[in-house]
Formats: sequence, structure tokens, C-alpha cells
Amino acid sequence: MLIMFLVVMGIFSFAQLGVDLFPKSDPAQAFVRVRLPGSSPEEMVSQVVLPLEESIASVSGIDELKAYVFEGEAMISPTFVLERDINEATEDVREKVSGAMRNLPPNVLPPVVQKADPDSDPVITLAISGSRTVREITEIADKQIRRALETVDGVGGVDLSGGRARQINLMMDLNKLNAYNLTAQDVQTAVVAENIEAPGGRIVRGPTEVGVRTLGRVVGVPEFGNIIIKNIRGAPIRVRDVGYAEDGMAERRSFSYFNGKPAVTLDIRRQIGVNTVNVVESVLKKLESVKPTLPPGVRVDVVKQQATYIKNSVKALEEHLVLGSLLASFIVWLFIRDLRTVLISSIAIPTSIITTFTVMKAMDMTLNSMTLLGLTLAVGIVIDDAIIVLENIHRYIEEKDMPPIEAAIHATREISLAVVATTISLVIIFVPIAFMTGYARRYLNQFGWTMAMAIMVSMLVAFTLTPSLSSRLLRRPKRKEETPEGQPVKRAERHRNTFLDRIYVATLDWSLHHRWVITTIAVLVFASTFVVNRYVGRDWMPQEDQAELGVGLELPEGSSIQETEPGGP
Repeated sequence: MLIMFLVVMGIFSFAQLGVDLFPKSDPAQAFVRVRLPGSSPEEMVSQVVLPLEESIASVSGIDELKAYVFEGEAMISPTFVLERDINEATEDVREKVSGAMRNLPPNVLPPVVQKADPDSDPVITLAISGSRTVREITEIADKQIRRALETVDGVGGVDLSGGRARQINLMMDLNKLNAYNLTAQDVQTAVVAENIEAPGGRIVRGPTEVGVRTLGRVVGVPEFGNIIIKNIRGAPIRVRDVGYAEDGMAERRSFSYFNGKPAVTLDIRRQIGVNTVNVVESVLKKLESVKPTLPPGVRVDVVKQQATYIKNSVKALEEHLVLGSLLASFIVWLFIRDLRTVLISSIAIPTSIITTFTVMKAMDMTLNSMTLLGLTLAVGIVIDDAIIVLENIHRYIEEKDMPPIEAAIHATREISLAVVATTISLVIIFVPIAFMTGYARRYLNQFGWTMAMAIMVSMLVAFTLTPSLSSRLLRRPKRKEETPEGQPVKRAERHRNTFLDRIYVATLDWSLHHRWVITTIAVLVFASTFVVNRYVGRDWMPQEDQAELGVGLELPEGSSIQETEPGGP
């Protein structure tokens, strides 16, 4: 009942485990993004970046400090030592940035401080294209598709790029502005002051009250021309006196193309800790319900998604897990040649693996490359304890002619110390991996715990499930063969003449008569590892082919977006 309870818990835990490519890891890096609209890179460096760097540099634990400066924008990236807690480090950086705000220009926008998060990378990218203008496609992507996808459970944000949003442009006549002694700043101030809605308090009438609002927003484009910029000698100067309002588009600062046609790109990010595969599947399902509502001629295509590669990787590891279990059971049958014995020992594999899912769920792990690798390696290990206990029970039944129930009790009691020693010796190999320091710990922590827990569960199975099944499935042999002395032939002795037994006995006999040869070979093989180790390549992560190709182009400094865009001059 105990094992059945753990297996049921494991099945339900498996259904709730998240699926990711790698374990969650927080890089020891933070980002400070700050904007000063209209400033050149030189101004950003002198007025914004340098004061912030001086303040951030006083934070303890910084290993490297980088700054990336663009037109009107800059990003400062402090990298910390691995021992520094990234959450505390980010808070310290945020405090330093807040204290440095008094040294920055007054029109600088509030800086954004956040830690580096691999989960913020887009999990799926969509391209919206069609036979309509870029402005129309942008409106459709923003108002219909984007807002619908933001309601999907698990979606953290949807970023739009390559579009041109609607924008009211005020086109000023420079000569008229000079004639009225006005500047563009005067026009901006007037538009901001006139185009507002403000609360006006409340009006109380006996038992009732009514809220009051000051309605001052511009409703239509022509109304911008009626905004008063300034009064000169009692005569109002309006926007239409010095220019006109245009219902146009925002300045083009990015572009997207799909299959050679202008498009709008949507990058969908998931929330932290959410299952990537489930989010992608939910987004695609929502997208199918949105497509029928789109105007004719507009199509939505999936450019790339992380779920495909993750599902393929996890599926391959799951196939290896099942195949390894079958091969391990086959090897046991090859030597024992008894289906009942093979069945009892093989049950330890799925029982131990499924029960480990409960521990993984309790420790907030996911099904990723590291945990599945640990489970795959554990397949050949978790069966060891069951084989040791089962073989001793089998020996008690064969050689001591005990009933299966008594044999299970005495044999398990006799071999218990050896099984515990074997299990602990394996556990102490993998547990230290979970306590590695540095950035490697964030990847190998789940691998070490998964292996250790699977091995510990296998010992529990060997002491409970294996003796129980042996007492009910194993049978006392029928003694038909006898030795010349009249004693029954033991089953173990009947197996000594098999093909595998003859090869093993011959190899063992030759090795025992040539001990120095075997010892010399063992020493040479051990010594060769030091030589071969010098030629083995080293890398942090293996190279993976995700069937994707990315190309980056760097144009000369000062190149316009028209020059960068396909088909530009």
C-alpha cells in the first residue's frame, strides 16, 4: 500500500510538472535602462551614463560594469560575482540609481532597473502581414490580436515591432512662427495644457451627490486647429494660424518583413515559472479563435516558437528512458532466464522513477534536460538493489528449500546491510553535485537531487515491494534431477553449462591464472586517462542545432533606417 500510494502521488505529480529545456537559472547580471528623448549619444554619456556609473560602482560584488549608449537611450549592465545574491544586488542597484536621479537632467525619464531573466525571451513570435497598409496592419495587430493574446493564461507580455501606430502630427510653418514670435515649445505647451481631462470635485444636492469632470480633451483632428497658443494684444493665436494638424503615423524607427512583404511582429513572453509548452499551446489555441475575426487579406504566421524544440528534446529523452528500462530488463532476463524473477526486478524501474516525480514536484523542479538526464542514468541503477535482494531470496528458495514467504523475510534481513551500504555509496556521489558552487550549481542542482532521490526510492522499493512480490510470485522448484550421490541438482548448478556461463567461467579462469597481466592492463588503462584528458574538448554547454538560422548585419555608423530597410537607396 505504501508503494502504491507513492506511485499514485507520482502520477499526479508528473501531470503537474512544468516542461522546460533547462532548469531555471538567474544570471548574475542586472540592467539599468534610462532614456533622455532627443539627446545624442555624447550627451547621454556625459549627462546620464557617467553619473549613474559612479553611483552604481559603489555597490558591492560587481565583477564587471558595461554601458551601451544609443540615441536618446542607454543601458548600464553590472555583472556580479556568482556568490552575490542577484535579488539583493538588484535592490542595491535600484537604491543607488534612485539616489543619483538628482544629478540627472530634469527631462530624463525614470530609469528601469531589473535583473537579467532568461524567461523574458519570447517563447513564440508571430508575423502579421497582408494586402493592407502598414498602419492598418498595425491597428489590427494591436487592437485585435495583441489584446486577445494578453488575456491568455501564462502570457507575461506581448511586444509589437515593425509597425507604425497612428499619430496626430502638427505641421508648423516656420515663417509664421517667427512672425508671431512663437516657438515649437510654445505650441507643445499649449497642446498639453488644453488637451486634458481633470476631476472637478463633486456637487452635493440634499441626499444625492454628482461627480464633476472637466472635459477638455480633443475629440477630432480638426479641433487641434482651434487650440489657442498665445494671446497677442487681445487676439488669440491658434494652431491653424501657424500650421495644421495631420492624422498621420509615428516616425518609422523599426521595420519587419515576412516572405518579402511588410509585416508587424509580435513577440510573446511568458510569465516567470510558467510552463513554456503550455503557454505556446494556449497561445496557438487562442490564435485559432482570433483568425476568423480578422479582416480579409490579413494573415497570421508563426515565425518561431520554443515549444517545438523543447517538446522534441523532452520526447527524445523520454524515449531513451523507456528504451533503457526495456534493455535493462532484457539484460536481467539474459542472465537469470526466469520470467517471474525478471518481472519482479523490472517493476523496480518504473516504480522508482514514478515515485521520484513526487519529490521533484515538492522541490519545485521541472521536466528539463538535466532532470530527465538524471532519470535516464538512474534506470540502470535503481534496478541494482532489487536484483541483490531478489537474488538472495532466490538463493534461499533454491538452496535452503525455504517457502517463498520465509525466504523473503530471512533473505532480505541478511542482505539489508549490504543494500544500504550500496545505496549510500551511490548517493554520496550525486548529492555533492547538488551543492556545487558557482553558476554550474544552477544547472546541476536538479540533476544531483534527481539522481539521489531516485536511488533512495529504489532502496525503499527493494526492502518493501520486491520481498512482497517475491513471496507471492516465486515458486519452490520441482526436484527431478539428482547428483550421483542422490542429492537434488540445484538450479544454479544447472545454469552453469549455458553459453554465457561458459564464456564467463573461461574468462575468469584465464584472468586468475594471469594476474599480473590483468593488473598491468588495469594500471595502463588508468594511466592513459591522464593523457587522453589533455585532448578532450571542454565547453560549458554542448552545441545544439535548433534548425534555426540567425543573421546579424552591422551598417556604418549614422546609416538611416531607409538605408537599412530592404529595397532602400
